[in-house]
Amino acid sequence: MNLWDRIEETVRVIQTKVSEKPRIGIILGTGLGGLGEKIESAQALPYDSVPHFPQSTVEGHKGQLVFGRIHSKPVIVMEGRFHAYEGYSAQEVTYPVRVMRALGADTLIVSNAAGGMNPAFKAADLMVIADHINLMGINPLIGPNDERLGPRFPDMSTPYDERLIASAEEIAREAKIPLHRGVYVAVSGPNLETRAEYRFLREIGADAVGMSTVPEVLVAVHGGMRVLAVSCITDLCIPETLKPASLEEILKVAHRAEPRLTTLISSVIGRL
Repeated sequence: MNLWDRIEETVRVIQTKVSEKPRIGIILGTGLGGLGEKIESAQALPYDSVPHFPQSTVEGHKGQLVFGRIHSKPVIVMEGRFHAYEGYSAQEVTYPVRVMRALGADTLIVSNAAGGMNPAFKAADLMVIADHINLMGINPLIGPNDERLGPRFPDMSTPYDERLIASAEEIAREAKIPLHRGVYVAVSGPNLETRAEYRFLREIGADAVGMSTVPEVLVAVHGGMRVLAVSCITDLCIPETLKPASLEEILKVAHRAEPRLTTLISSVIGRL
Protein backbone atom coordinates (compact mmCIF):
# COMPACT_ATOMS: atom_id res chain seq x y z
CA MET A 1 0.00 0.00 0.00
CA ASN A 2 1.48 3.38 -1.01
CA LEU A 3 1.63 6.48 1.21
CA TRP A 4 -1.47 8.10 -0.27
CA ASP A 5 -3.58 4.98 0.26
CA ARG A 6 -2.35 4.58 3.84
CA ILE A 7 -3.27 8.18 4.59
CA GLU A 8 -6.71 7.68 3.03
CA GLU A 9 -7.34 4.59 5.17
CA THR A 10 -6.25 6.36 8.35
CA VAL A 11 -8.45 9.35 7.59
CA ARG A 12 -11.48 7.12 6.90
CA VAL A 13 -11.10 5.37 10.26
CA ILE A 14 -10.63 8.64 12.17
CA GLN A 15 -13.68 10.18 10.49
CA THR A 16 -15.85 7.30 11.69
CA LYS A 17 -14.90 8.26 15.26
CA VAL A 18 -14.54 12.04 15.05
CA SER A 19 -16.99 14.24 13.16
CA GLU A 20 -15.32 17.67 13.41
CA LYS A 21 -12.83 18.82 10.79
CA PRO A 22 -9.67 20.19 12.48
CA ARG A 23 -8.23 23.49 11.32
CA ILE A 24 -5.05 23.49 13.40
CA GLY A 25 -2.62 20.65 14.04
CA ILE A 26 -0.51 20.74 17.20
CA ILE A 27 2.48 18.57 18.19
CA LEU A 28 3.44 18.61 21.86
CA GLY A 29 7.04 17.74 22.70
CA THR A 30 8.77 16.12 25.67
CA GLY A 31 7.18 17.13 28.98
CA LEU A 32 4.98 19.75 27.30
CA GLY A 33 1.57 18.09 27.39
CA GLY A 34 -0.25 20.73 29.45
CA LEU A 35 -2.00 22.27 26.46
CA GLY A 36 -4.17 19.15 26.31
CA GLU A 37 -6.00 20.37 29.41
CA LYS A 38 -7.12 23.48 27.50
CA ILE A 39 -8.99 21.47 24.88
CA GLU A 40 -12.77 21.84 25.04
CA SER A 41 -15.00 18.85 24.20
CA ALA A 42 -11.86 16.72 24.01
CA GLN A 43 -11.97 13.32 22.34
CA ALA A 44 -8.85 11.16 22.58
CA LEU A 45 -7.77 8.39 20.22
CA PRO A 46 -4.81 6.29 21.43
CA TYR A 47 -2.20 5.82 18.72
CA ASP A 48 -2.70 2.06 18.80
CA SER A 49 -6.31 2.58 17.66
CA VAL A 50 -5.26 4.56 14.56
CA PRO A 51 -4.23 2.53 11.48
CA HIS A 52 -0.61 2.95 10.34
CA PHE A 53 0.37 5.09 13.34
CA PRO A 54 3.66 4.28 15.10
CA GLN A 55 3.72 4.03 18.90
CA SER A 56 5.44 6.59 21.12
CA THR A 57 8.14 5.03 23.32
CA VAL A 58 9.63 8.12 25.01
CA GLU A 59 8.99 9.15 28.61
CA GLY A 60 6.90 12.33 28.79
CA HIS A 61 4.84 11.43 25.69
CA LYS A 62 1.27 10.21 26.31
CA GLY A 63 0.74 8.66 22.88
CA GLN A 64 -2.69 9.82 21.74
CA LEU A 65 -4.46 12.10 19.28
CA VAL A 66 -6.85 14.56 20.91
CA PHE A 67 -9.60 16.30 18.96
CA GLY A 68 -11.57 19.28 20.24
CA ARG A 69 -11.49 23.05 20.36
CA ILE A 70 -9.19 25.72 21.77
CA HIS A 71 -10.73 29.21 21.82
CA SER A 72 -13.49 27.77 19.63
CA LYS A 73 -10.97 26.74 16.94
CA PRO A 74 -11.11 23.04 15.94
CA VAL A 75 -7.77 21.36 16.67
CA ILE A 76 -6.05 17.99 16.42
CA VAL A 77 -3.30 17.55 19.02
CA MET A 78 -0.54 14.97 19.12
CA GLU A 79 0.22 14.26 22.77
CA GLY A 80 3.55 12.61 22.11
CA ARG A 81 5.54 12.58 18.89
CA PHE A 82 7.81 10.08 17.15
CA HIS A 83 11.57 10.34 16.69
CA ALA A 84 14.06 8.83 14.30
CA TYR A 85 16.16 7.65 17.25
CA GLU A 86 13.30 5.35 18.27
CA GLY A 87 14.00 3.44 15.07
CA TYR A 88 11.26 5.00 12.95
CA SER A 89 11.81 6.07 9.37
CA ALA A 90 11.43 9.70 8.33
CA GLN A 91 8.10 8.84 6.69
CA GLU A 92 6.83 7.20 9.90
CA VAL A 93 7.94 10.17 12.03
CA THR A 94 6.00 12.58 9.81
CA TYR A 95 2.99 10.41 9.00
CA PRO A 96 0.75 12.16 11.56
CA VAL A 97 1.36 15.52 9.85
CA ARG A 98 0.24 13.99 6.55
CA VAL A 99 -2.93 12.81 8.30
CA MET A 100 -3.55 16.20 9.91
CA ARG A 101 -3.33 17.85 6.51
CA ALA A 102 -5.61 15.27 4.91
CA LEU A 103 -8.17 15.85 7.68
CA GLY A 104 -8.25 19.55 6.82
CA ALA A 105 -5.66 21.27 9.06
CA ASP A 106 -3.91 24.14 7.27
CA THR A 107 -1.77 25.33 10.19
CA LEU A 108 0.79 23.36 12.23
CA ILE A 109 2.03 24.43 15.66
CA VAL A 110 4.98 22.47 17.02
CA SER A 111 6.70 22.50 20.41
CA ASN A 112 9.86 20.76 21.50
CA ALA A 113 12.39 20.53 24.31
CA ALA A 114 15.81 21.80 23.22
CA GLY A 115 19.26 22.55 24.53
CA GLY A 116 20.16 26.22 24.53
CA MET A 117 23.53 27.17 23.02
CA ASN A 118 22.98 30.92 22.97
CA PRO A 119 24.61 32.47 26.07
CA ALA A 120 21.63 34.84 26.40
CA PHE A 121 19.27 31.93 27.11
CA LYS A 122 18.22 30.65 30.53
CA ALA A 123 16.72 27.28 31.42
CA ALA A 124 12.91 27.32 30.98
CA ASP A 125 13.06 30.19 28.46
CA LEU A 126 11.08 29.84 25.23
CA MET A 127 12.46 30.35 21.72
CA VAL A 128 10.31 30.84 18.64
CA ILE A 129 12.02 29.14 15.71
CA ALA A 130 12.76 31.55 12.86
CA ASP A 131 14.78 29.06 10.81
CA HIS A 132 16.40 25.65 11.10
CA ILE A 133 19.39 23.55 10.10
CA ASN A 134 18.85 19.87 9.31
CA LEU A 135 21.76 17.69 10.47
CA MET A 136 19.65 14.61 11.13
CA GLY A 137 20.84 12.80 8.03
CA ILE A 138 17.23 12.08 7.02
CA ASN A 139 14.58 13.80 4.94
CA PRO A 140 10.97 12.55 4.72
CA LEU A 141 10.67 13.86 1.16
CA ILE A 142 13.29 11.46 -0.24
CA GLY A 143 11.77 8.90 -2.58
CA PRO A 144 8.99 8.99 -5.18
CA ASN A 145 6.96 12.21 -4.94
CA ASP A 146 3.17 12.11 -5.03
CA GLU A 147 2.03 15.45 -6.44
CA ARG A 148 -1.27 15.05 -4.56
CA LEU A 149 0.72 15.55 -1.33
CA GLY A 150 2.99 18.37 -2.50
CA PRO A 151 5.58 19.47 -5.07
CA ARG A 152 8.79 17.59 -5.85
CA PHE A 153 10.97 20.54 -4.78
CA PRO A 154 9.21 22.55 -2.03
CA ASP A 155 10.67 25.98 -1.33
CA MET A 156 12.10 26.37 2.18
CA SER A 157 13.08 30.04 2.14
CA THR A 158 10.48 30.81 4.81
CA PRO A 159 9.38 27.54 6.43
CA TYR A 160 8.15 29.34 9.57
CA ASP A 161 5.27 31.75 9.05
CA GLU A 162 6.31 35.34 9.82
CA ARG A 163 2.81 36.42 10.76
CA LEU A 164 2.50 33.60 13.29
CA ILE A 165 5.95 34.47 14.69
CA ALA A 166 4.93 38.13 15.00
CA SER A 167 1.71 37.11 16.76
CA ALA A 168 3.64 34.94 19.22
CA GLU A 169 6.12 37.74 19.94
CA GLU A 170 3.33 40.26 20.51
CA ILE A 171 1.53 37.89 22.90
CA ALA A 172 4.79 37.19 24.76
CA ARG A 173 5.39 40.93 25.25
CA GLU A 174 1.86 41.47 26.53
CA ALA A 175 2.07 38.48 28.91
CA LYS A 176 5.68 39.25 29.94
CA ILE A 177 6.81 35.81 28.77
CA PRO A 178 10.54 35.62 27.91
CA LEU A 179 10.58 34.65 24.23
CA HIS A 180 13.70 34.59 22.09
CA ARG A 181 13.84 34.28 18.31
CA GLY A 182 16.46 31.87 17.01
CA VAL A 183 17.71 29.07 14.79
CA TYR A 184 17.03 25.43 15.71
CA VAL A 185 19.40 22.68 14.61
CA ALA A 186 18.08 19.12 14.46
CA VAL A 187 20.39 16.15 15.10
CA SER A 188 19.57 12.47 15.19
CA GLY A 189 20.28 11.72 18.87
CA PRO A 190 19.56 10.00 21.16
CA ASN A 191 22.76 11.02 22.93
CA LEU A 192 23.30 14.59 24.03
CA GLU A 193 26.17 16.36 22.32
CA THR A 194 29.85 16.69 23.22
CA ARG A 195 31.49 20.01 24.01
CA ALA A 196 33.12 20.04 20.58
CA GLU A 197 29.78 19.37 18.89
CA TYR A 198 28.13 22.23 20.78
CA ARG A 199 30.94 24.54 19.67
CA PHE A 200 30.48 23.41 16.06
CA LEU A 201 26.69 23.84 16.15
CA ARG A 202 27.01 27.30 17.63
CA GLU A 203 29.60 28.26 15.02
CA ILE A 204 27.30 27.30 12.13
CA GLY A 205 24.58 29.60 13.44
CA ALA A 206 22.35 27.55 15.72
CA ASP A 207 20.85 28.88 18.97
CA ALA A 208 19.18 25.67 20.14
CA VAL A 209 19.59 21.96 19.41
CA GLY A 210 17.10 19.11 19.48
CA MET A 211 16.17 15.77 17.96
CA SER A 212 12.80 16.46 16.31
CA THR A 213 10.62 19.08 14.60
CA VAL A 214 12.51 19.54 11.31
CA PRO A 215 11.07 16.40 9.61
CA GLU A 216 7.53 17.43 10.60
CA VAL A 217 8.11 20.97 9.34
CA LEU A 218 9.45 19.70 6.01
CA VAL A 219 6.29 17.65 5.47
CA ALA A 220 4.02 20.50 6.62
CA VAL A 221 5.63 22.93 4.16
CA HIS A 222 5.47 20.25 1.46
CA GLY A 223 1.73 20.03 2.09
CA GLY A 224 1.18 23.81 2.05
CA MET A 225 0.67 24.35 5.79
CA ARG A 226 1.60 27.45 7.78
CA VAL A 227 4.00 26.59 10.59
CA LEU A 228 4.82 28.00 14.03
CA ALA A 229 7.39 26.21 16.19
CA VAL A 230 8.49 26.98 19.75
CA SER A 231 11.35 25.41 21.69
CA CYS A 232 11.47 25.13 25.45
CA ILE A 233 15.09 25.56 26.55
CA THR A 234 15.43 22.71 29.03
CA ASP A 235 19.21 22.72 29.54
CA LEU A 236 22.11 25.03 28.83
CA CYS A 237 24.69 23.74 26.36
CA ILE A 238 27.51 26.24 26.71
CA PRO A 239 30.75 24.30 26.12
CA GLU A 240 32.79 26.38 28.56
CA THR A 241 30.41 25.72 31.46
CA LEU A 242 28.83 22.43 30.37
CA LYS A 243 27.40 20.19 33.09
CA PRO A 244 25.94 16.68 32.74
CA ALA A 245 22.20 16.68 31.93
CA SER A 246 19.66 14.01 32.85
CA LEU A 247 16.21 13.27 31.42
CA GLU A 248 14.76 13.79 34.89
CA GLU A 249 16.16 17.31 35.05
CA ILE A 250 15.11 18.08 31.47
CA LEU A 251 11.53 17.01 32.23
CA LYS A 252 11.53 19.07 35.41
CA VAL A 253 12.53 22.22 33.52
CA ALA A 254 10.00 21.48 30.75
CA HIS A 255 7.21 21.20 33.33
CA ARG A 256 8.33 24.52 34.84
CA ALA A 257 8.07 26.22 31.45
CA GLU A 258 4.86 24.46 30.47
CA PRO A 259 2.36 27.08 31.79
CA ARG A 260 4.04 29.84 29.78
CA LEU A 261 4.17 27.69 26.65
CA THR A 262 0.51 26.77 27.09
CA THR A 263 -0.45 30.43 27.48
CA LEU A 264 1.56 31.39 24.41
CA ILE A 265 0.23 28.70 22.09
CA SER A 266 -3.39 28.92 23.22
CA SER A 267 -3.28 32.72 22.78
CA VAL A 268 -1.82 32.37 19.28
CA ILE A 269 -4.67 30.00 18.43
CA GLY A 270 -7.17 32.47 19.84
CA ARG A 271 -5.96 35.11 17.37
CA LEU A 272 -6.02 32.89 14.29
